[in-house]
Amino acid sequence: MGSLEEFLDRPSCRVYIGTSGWDYEDWVGPFYDSDKGMFSYYVKLFNTVEVNSTFYALLNERFFEGLARSAPPNFLFSVKMYKGITHKKLLNPKHAEAEMEAYFKSIQPLARHGKLGAVLVQMPPRARSEIPWFRDFLDALPKGFRYAVEFRDPSWLSEESFRELRDRGIAYVIVDEPLLPPIVEVTSDFAYVRWHGRGERPWYYYHYSLEELREWAERLKRVMGEVRLLLGYFNNHFRGFAPHNALQMLVLLGLASAKHREALARIEARLSSAPKVGESALKLLGEGEVGEALKVLAGEKRFQRALEISDAEVSYQVGERGVSARVKAYKVEIDRAERRVFHDCEDWKKLAESKRFCKHLVKLFLLLPRETAVSILSDIVSNLEEWSFES
Repeated sequence: MGSLEEFLDRPSCRVYIGTSGWDYEDWVGPFYDSDKGMFSYYVKLFNTVEVNSTFYALLNERFFEGLARSAPPNFLFSVKMYKGITHKKLLNPKHAEAEMEAYFKSIQPLARHGKLGAVLVQMPPRARSEIPWFRDFLDALPKGFRYAVEFRDPSWLSEESFRELRDRGIAYVIVDEPLLPPIVEVTSDFAYVRWHGRGERPWYYYHYSLEELREWAERLKRVMGEVRLLLGYFNNHFRGFAPHNALQMLVLLGLASAKHREALARIEARLSSAPKVGESALKLLGEGEVGEALKVLAGEKRFQRALEISDAEVSYQVGERGVSARVKAYKVEIDRAERRVFHDCEDWKKLAESKRFCKHLVKLFLLLPRETAVSILSDIVSNLEEWSFES
């Protein structure tokens, strides 16, 4: 293997390292100074970001036009494909024509401004045999875009799958996660890497060690010798872990400037001095401070939104197994025996994997008898990995 300098000297090798998303409330403190101007600060340090909101809804062209205009020259956005195509219609091109047309129309501004990195096609967690039209889907993708496919089931990790991608110039998404091995397979003239984390329930609650990142830096050096473009995104977004690890990776690859090193020193000082969320919330609960603990678990913004919900819009019953409730038009079921929380608002669906509280959960716990609220919240905080947040 050649030296890193040899790789970086190749004009065809462009390296973009960033994070999956940028507007997380719990990045305020470790990474951001406030919740104002998050994106403006982000683009001063990173040259790319992965947009995941496109997975949850079909956004309009104005949204992407605004993103393109707000980013500096040479900044790249990679966009996750809409779940209506990948997870609801299971990538069947005959059934997802309308969704595909709307999706690709919406992202045109990024392409027009030269700021579209790649379209991330995250496969549903289904076996290969369940999606026999995979090749038809690949062939139906509009020309003129970079595509990267992330498999979510081991049955896809075969030479046949890699060949199908290679024949079409589509990148295999190289992943670091608990369910699939970190196979480094290059199937296009660009590479796409996602670091999800190695935690449990959820994976993303994970802070990579410097030694783990060094191993990945060595892998990236090899990849950089085979591709013209490298896109890499840290998805371990809890508590500012993603921007911290991304800055560390830039240092390891020899791409860090003085401002990167300054930001890295700042975030490391803040992370080392900040109390752990679980410890902070548990201490507050021990003091009977339910509201303050909920601020920690949900964030200040969602806590304030919870206060706007009328008490009359909440009804609940406390039983032996837990709590059954309705908050506005939404259902909440807390099963203490199974350690399971079910809720059905849209915000919760996005928060469930990261085990954050939405405004409806906050409002419910504010109204529950204090003893009940403290008991349930203490169990959740103390045994977070054993609790499932479902929608």
